[in-house]
Amino acid sequence: MSKVCQVTGKRPRVGNNVSHANNKTKRKFYPNLHKKKFYLPEEDKWITIKVSSQALRTINKNGITAVLKEAKAKGTLNI
Repeated sequence: MSKVCQVTGKRPRVGNNVSHANNKTKRKFYPNLHKKKFYLPEEDKWITIKVSSQALRTINKNGITAVLKEAKAKGTLNI
């Protein structure tokens, strides 16, 4: 299961754990993803997409249809 937001396209980032002695070891920073079901009134159906918390805020602000239209144009949505 890939850890990629289907709306914003957020992916895991690579960074370092830094100890008190300044030793560095590789680690990953994962996006805060949630599986959510949304109702599309235009198509009269429910869809399940994996979205980040930031994408949830965007959906609440702009609406699911506008956000999905933009995600399809950007190419991050694969439904």
